[in-house]
Amino acid sequence: MLTVDTDRCVGAGQCVRTAPAVFDQDEDGLVALRDPAPGPEQQADIRLAAALCPSGAITATPQH
Repeated sequence: MLTVDTDRCVGAGQCVRTAPAVFDQDEDGLVALRDPAPGPEQQADIRLAAALCPSGAITATPQH
């Protein structure tokens, strides 16, 4: 499961640089999901984006 919290987002853009197929930034520069259900090939990038997010706005829960 992948969730983003725009209230926590500070607009650093690490997520977009790390996983541009999954994340984008809205008109305010805050995180937005391009793909709310990314495939397994994106999982490593999503975990890295979550780890790099300075505000902790991305939550990536492993899918079973």
